[in-house]
Amino acid sequence: MEVDISLSPRVNSVKPSKTVAITDQATALAQAGVPVIRLAAGEPDFDTPASIAKAGIDAIRQGYTRYTPNAGTVELRSAICHKLKEENGISYTPDQILVSNGAKQSILQAVLAVCSPGDEVIIPAPFWVSYPEMARLADATPLILPTHISENFLLDPKLLESKLSEKSRLLILCSPSNPTGSVYPRKLLEEIAQIVARHPRLLVLSDEIYEHIIYAPATHTSFASMPGMWDRTLTVNGFSKAFAMTGWRLGYLAGPKHFVAACGKIQSQFTSGASSISQKAAVAALGLGYAGGEAISTMVKAFRERRDFLVKSFGEMGGVKISEPQGAFYLFLDFSSYYEKEIDGFGMIDGSESLCRYLLDQAQVALVPGDAFGDDTCIRISYAASLSTLQAAVERIKKALILLSPAVPV
Repeated sequence: MEVDISLSPRVNSVKPSKTVAITDQATALAQAGVPVIRLAAGEPDFDTPASIAKAGIDAIRQGYTRYTPNAGTVELRSAICHKLKEENGISYTPDQILVSNGAKQSILQAVLAVCSPGDEVIIPAPFWVSYPEMARLADATPLILPTHISENFLLDPKLLESKLSEKSRLLILCSPSNPTGSVYPRKLLEEIAQIVARHPRLLVLSDEIYEHIIYAPATHTSFASMPGMWDRTLTVNGFSKAFAMTGWRLGYLAGPKHFVAACGKIQSQFTSGASSISQKAAVAALGLGYAGGEAISTMVKAFRERRDFLVKSFGEMGGVKISEPQGAFYLFLDFSSYYEKEIDGFGMIDGSESLCRYLLDQAQVALVPGDAFGDDTCIRISYAASLSTLQAAVERIKKALILLSPAVPV
């Protein structure tokens, strides 16, 4: 008798993460001895600051290794409240904070908590790969709104207003953005807030995980600080990106108690509380000072230097369109002029995925195709790597692209 190996329709509707798949593939090649330059992963290349690591080590040595409350320790939630008040201008109490095993869990639980079957989740493209799949896991429908490189990949408020209906339940905003590095200016957020205010069912999930990785004169504005938006905004943040704590797995949600409690109910039956050790380290991270203090500003300075190098280097290449990122550590470049080209021994380059496969094969550089983020004209390059590594990658990419003179002028 054969075993029934069928899977649920919900799981079958979800696509695997392309960024994870490419990162794993590049890692496997590197472990096999292939000198691959890996620019696909979305994590800083810095070590966790020493004082944060010490707090985690001390927690272990002092026996702080047991379960914490489901929502997180009061110590950490109080520290998060202080941070949000001082840095973001938004006020919460500890019972309006939920600490989770990474911001990804925070986002998924928020989507599951507020969306019903048939609801629409409004997602500007390019988007982080997981947003549409999270909507599908909630039996909601992702509604993708395109943006354009000529407008720095920022959402057009008129387009947003034209697409809203009684089905619209959740608008997801990510600033600074993964994958584009775009930062929403306050004036544009105010316009979006005015539109949101006219739709009583519409909530906003503001993904602010990259808030501290931002390049002056750009500044970060929390959507919940917009007039009338606190009651309908779910703010997600965490420690992975700014504090180089990706492996510590810690994020958090801040919002009205009604919604946060619902997310906590899901978490209580899902993972329960986050790591006690990571939470002690997070308290130390928030104690580094405003916006992470000198430890974070040093990292951001390095990211900016790398960004400037890549923008200059790719700007000198023919056929590449650039929107200069104002935050995060990604370039999202339009390479579409290199499409529709056939390469002997490789085949046709007909989009971002085949171009990335070609660059991995020919240049041994791992990048992420833009179709994973909802824009097939582009490729995402992570500059969370040393300047010397990026210099080597640019030279390899240049050599590989020589064989692909642009099919159309740019």
